[in-house]
Amino acid sequence: MTPARRDGAAVVAVALAARLAVVAWAGTRFPPAHDGVRYDALAARLAQGLGYTWAWPDGAVTTVAHYPVGYPAVLALAYRIFGHSVVVAGVENALLGALAALAAHGLGLAVSGRRVALASGLAVALHPGLVLYTPGIMTEGLTAALVALAAWVAIAGARRPMARASLLGGLIAVAGLVRPQTLLLAPLFGLLAAGRRGAAVSVAVAALVCAPWVARNCSAVDRCTLSTNSGWNLLIGAQPGATGAWQAVTVSPACKDVFGEATTDACFGHEAVAAITSSPLRWIALVPKKLAATFDYGGIGGYYLHLSNADAFPWRAVIVAGALETLFERAAVASCLLGAAIAEGPRRRARVVLAVVGTVFSVLPAGWVAVLALCGALACLGPDALRRSPLHAATLFTLGSTAAVHAVFFGAPRYALIAAPLVTTLAIVSLARWRQQRRRREAAT
Repeated sequence: MTPARRDGAAVVAVALAARLAVVAWAGTRFPPAHDGVRYDALAARLAQGLGYTWAWPDGAVTTVAHYPVGYPAVLALAYRIFGHSVVVAGVENALLGALAALAAHGLGLAVSGRRVALASGLAVALHPGLVLYTPGIMTEGLTAALVALAAWVAIAGARRPMARASLLGGLIAVAGLVRPQTLLLAPLFGLLAAGRRGAAVSVAVAALVCAPWVARNCSAVDRCTLSTNSGWNLLIGAQPGATGAWQAVTVSPACKDVFGEATTDACFGHEAVAAITSSPLRWIALVPKKLAATFDYGGIGGYYLHLSNADAFPWRAVIVAGALETLFERAAVASCLLGAAIAEGPRRRARVVLAVVGTVFSVLPAGWVAVLALCGALACLGPDALRRSPLHAATLFTLGSTAAVHAVFFGAPRYALIAAPLVTTLAIVSLARWRQQRRRREAAT
C-alpha cells in the first residue's frame, strides 16, 4: 500500500471512529425527528416490499413522491439487511460520512501534496457539524458525500475523461434523487472533467439514471418529476408573512379543495407565483433572510437531537454545539477567502477587496455576506484560471448553486452542509498555499 493510500485509510478510520462514537452514544435514545420521521417510515415500507407508499391513519395507502426517493431507498437497503432501527440508520450515515472524508483526502491529493491531503481528509472527518448530525435520519450527509465524491471524480487525474464524466453523472443523478437541486452540478462538474463534451455526457448520464423514477411518477402521481414538493417549497418562501426560513404553508381558499400530491403541489406553486408577481419587491427583500437562515449559523445536528429528545440533548447543548460548528465553518470560509485572494489569475485587486469584506463579515452575525463574497472572489478568477484551479471551481459551483436555490425558495442551516466537504478542503489547501507563498517570500529576502 502506498503512503497516500495509507493516509486515505487513516482518514476513513478516523471519520468512522468519530461518527460511530456518536452513534454508540446516541443509541436508541433519539427516534426520528423532523423530516426524518417520514424518511424513516418510507424506508421501512420500501424495505418491507410495500413500495414507495404512505399508510394513512384511516387505513388508506397511497403512492407518494412528495419526498425524493433517494435517501429512503438507501436507508431501505440497510433496513432490509440489518433490520429497522435508528442505530442501523446511524451506522449507514457513518459509512457515508467516511466516504465524504475520503473524497476530501482525494481532492487534496489531486490539487496539492500528501500532507495537505491528509489534513483535508482529517478536517472533514472531524467536522463538528457533519459528525454530530450522524444519528439524524436526514438527507444532507448523503448529499454531501455524493457531491464530494463527484467533485473528486471530476478533478482527479487526466486519464479517461469521458469515463470520469459518465461516473460523476451517475453520482450526481443519485444525489439528484436525494435532493433534486444538485442536478445543477451535472454540467458544471462535467466541464471540470472533460470540457463541453464532459458536461454533455454528465447531463446525459444523469438524465438516464433519473428517467425511470420520473417515468414511475408520470403514471403513479400524474406528474413527470423527481418529487412533488417544489410548489410547497416555493410557497413557503413567498407566501404573505414569509420569514425566509421554514414555516407551515397557509392554504389559500383556491387550494383547500384540491387533493392529491401533484395537484396540490401545482396549486401551491401557482399561488407562490401569484404572490411573487403581485409583490416582487417584498419577495426580493426576503433573499437576505433566506441566505442568513442558510449560512449564518450552524448547529443543525444538535437541533435535530434536541427535537428528537430534549431531555437527552437539552437546549444548552444545542447552543454549545451550534457555536462550535459555526466557528469551524466561519474559519473555513475565511481561509477560502484567503485562498481566493492569493490564487493565480486575473482581477486580483477585486478578489482582494472581496476577501477583505468577506473576512470582516465572517466574524459578524451576517455570515452569509462572507459566503457571497467568497463566491464573488472565486468567480473573479474567470474560466481559464478556474480550469487550472478545479477545486476552486467545484467549491464555487456547489456554494453558488446552493445560495441561488435557497434565495429562490427558503433557507435552513442544514442546506449549507452539502458544501461542507468542499469548503473545508479548499480551506486547508488555501492555508497551505498561503504558507508556501510566505516561505518563498521570506527565502527571497
